[in-house]
Amino acid sequence: MTQKKVFIATGLYPPQSGGPATYSKFLEERLPALGFAVSVLPYRRVRRVPKILRHAAYFFMSIGYAADADIVYALDTVSVGFPAVLAAMVTGKPFVVRVPGDYAWEQGRQRFGVTEELDEFQTKKYGWKLELLRRAQRFVVNRARVVVVPSEYMKQLVSAWTNPAKVHRIYTSIALPPAYELPQDRPQGFLVVSFGRKVPWKGFEALERVVSQEPRWKLKIFSELPHAQAMGWLKTADVYVNNSTYEGLSHQLVEALSLGTPIIATDVGGNPEVVKDAGLLVPAQDDEALYQAIRNVEADRVAASERAVRGLVRAKEFNIDSALTRLSTLLNTL
Repeated sequence: MTQKKVFIATGLYPPQSGGPATYSKFLEERLPALGFAVSVLPYRRVRRVPKILRHAAYFFMSIGYAADADIVYALDTVSVGFPAVLAAMVTGKPFVVRVPGDYAWEQGRQRFGVTEELDEFQTKKYGWKLELLRRAQRFVVNRARVVVVPSEYMKQLVSAWTNPAKVHRIYTSIALPPAYELPQDRPQGFLVVSFGRKVPWKGFEALERVVSQEPRWKLKIFSELPHAQAMGWLKTADVYVNNSTYEGLSHQLVEALSLGTPIIATDVGGNPEVVKDAGLLVPAQDDEALYQAIRNVEADRVAASERAVRGLVRAKEFNIDSALTRLSTLLNTL
């Protein structure tokens, strides 16, 4: 049987860290076993191009990849999604996009002074630059034959941008490395670990403030770390904390479940879908609630371990093979 060729446009790719980078590598490695030939174009290929010309350069590179493919699959909506959808239109190939979050809102928080959280952002108007990003994002989503989202939360949000019938939830899924590297420099004391990009909604400053209240608590926050090392820190942690005010669906939460590490997360976005009864949920932007939750994990190790055991069962729902099977079924409809 002839393999379908899938061109994957991705903003992040190993050795870059983060969930999107991990996901793009999973697709490249696992989709061939399901009958697909895969080519990947990371955005970093155009990083040396002057900033104003990067998207144009990525577009022209994408045309070559799309011309040799049967399907174009973009892993975000704007940075690679916009040039990739144009390449798909030029070459007449079906286009699929994964929407891990609201790109316009993320840029608004980082660059344009937006203070509203994601849900409130959906109903407000902003300056022309931000509205242009919002229109570009929705153009990409509306041109797609299939839209993939990582959580029910994101499905509800994205369904307001386009035809809900083409929006499909495929949970963010992970595959743990065959071996992880336990840190040699683990600090003594009760270790709190967190991961993520240094962006405003991750709540790292508040987490630092809370942990500093107890001298016996130690905190490690990582933004760039090889995956095996990151998993080693996660495994050795007494608790993993996700203190974000927004999450589509967190890779790190799923990884913590899979490693049997106690977790605390804010009750926002896709976090409640992951945690359920396998960890503690706290309100976002509530230092006192976060402090009490960490104290709870430290003081009642038995209850924390029982939740972690439930987490091992819960993690099976995020199996990478199940997710890729669902994705391959969608791709085979095109």
